[in-house]
Amino acid sequence: MLNLAVLLEDSARELPDREAVVCGPARMTYAQVDAAASRVAHALAARGIGPGDRVALTCPNMHHFPPAYYGILKTGAAVVPLNVLLTADEIAYHLADAKAAAYLCFEGTPELPMGRNGFAAFSSSPQCREFLLITLDPAAPSPVEGATTLGAAVAGVPDAFPSVPRAETDTAVVLYTSGTTGRPKGAELSHSNMTQNAQVGVRLFESGPHERHLVALPLFHSFGQTVNMNHGFLTGATLVLMPRFDPGGALALMRAESVSMLAAVPTMYWALLNHPDDTHIAGVAENLRVCVSGGAPLTVEILRAFEERFSVPILEGYGLSETSPIATFNRVDRPRKVGSIGLPVWGVRAKIITEDGGEAGVDEPGELCVSGHNVMTGYLDRPKETAEVLSAEGWFRTGDVARRDADGYYYIVDRIKDLIIRAGFNVYPREIEETLARHPGVSLVAVVGVPHERHGEEIKAVVVRKPGTEVTEEELIAWAKERMAAFKYPRTVEFRESLPMTASGKILKRELV
Repeated sequence: MLNLAVLLEDSARELPDREAVVCGPARMTYAQVDAAASRVAHALAARGIGPGDRVALTCPNMHHFPPAYYGILKTGAAVVPLNVLLTADEIAYHLADAKAAAYLCFEGTPELPMGRNGFAAFSSSPQCREFLLITLDPAAPSPVEGATTLGAAVAGVPDAFPSVPRAETDTAVVLYTSGTTGRPKGAELSHSNMTQNAQVGVRLFESGPHERHLVALPLFHSFGQTVNMNHGFLTGATLVLMPRFDPGGALALMRAESVSMLAAVPTMYWALLNHPDDTHIAGVAENLRVCVSGGAPLTVEILRAFEERFSVPILEGYGLSETSPIATFNRVDRPRKVGSIGLPVWGVRAKIITEDGGEAGVDEPGELCVSGHNVMTGYLDRPKETAEVLSAEGWFRTGDVARRDADGYYYIVDRIKDLIIRAGFNVYPREIEETLARHPGVSLVAVVGVPHERHGEEIKAVVVRKPGTEVTEEELIAWAKERMAAFKYPRTVEFRESLPMTASGKILKRELV
């Protein structure tokens, strides 16, 4: 029997007075976070929530998130974290698809009215029985008419609620995919999936006795949940939360809070590297022990420049929501290969299959497949979609093109869905992006395929210039043409001030076509 909530409970028992969460002026010890989670569990249990139920959660990176997350788990229910940027209609879809019995939602801000949108979605979702509004001040009245606040619901309840034992294979978390190839699907992750993936982090990052994490990754996303929160609470770390990432604020916070571990996506490293104010660099580098990158490929140029500036290694890895998420990683105890996503982590196997279903040879590209304790049990209520990606033997087809070198290290070539077919030739955008990123005038780049009458698709690069540079489309095309085959170089270049991104920092390529 196992409940993911024991990651919090065990640390609260062993380290009750250690600082667990920092968010602005709010500071909570492990004992305080566990007590707050227990009060949430009591409030939900009093409303009939328990094993087998699913409870949705909308909350940014604030000190309210961990108590709500673990409080849901303590009841034996599964938590369904939702993207804070969803509209009311999108929230209603997720509530219905997950068959959520209850919904905890942060009040939000005038610019992002999460509470108002959340309550509107709840009101149109008859299967969802309970709605509790999380207010910034627990004692404040509800700013949304008709909504009960979580503060009112937990008033007077006990501070202790031992987690309800669950089978290891029972669902702990339902994580919705981004929906880039259709409507979002809920990946069911078990208590064992999530607990073992958190434990993997201890081996990977050689976590010290008291790490201090900067949590800029959204906690509703699998990366932040596992690498920051679950791994952090397992090891008794302090989580320094950023409700919204900005590079200047992140640098100042890392220095002020003596942050020792940073997990981020490539666009965050790019933003930190290009921030013009260097007054915090020395203070950050003094304490920063390890950096972790995932969520999307990190260009070699950004990795090397960041490491040189901050004097700290970046360990690049790979994973998906369906793999809890950690699947492969570069490790501190093995040689690191720049540009590689490393080796399969403990308890996980990987292989690359070709189009005919055979296993690829050394350096031969194919689809990356993963098997192990980290792989989801399936997509919620979607047996057909589950069968398409998950074999009877437990192999999950990732949808990513990769290769494996002679030493067993894996490299992502590109997403299968991002493949550009130009005049019958397969073109992988990432290869072009890596090449263009080496140009001295290029700060950030994304490559996409656009419809073309003659070639089927044509190659387009969307570029953010480095400050102070004036590289032109003609110059960049000529530069690329010298460095890659004729069917690969971009025929058009569009310059922008910024690139569209998801809440977790991934570039939205579909908006660039």
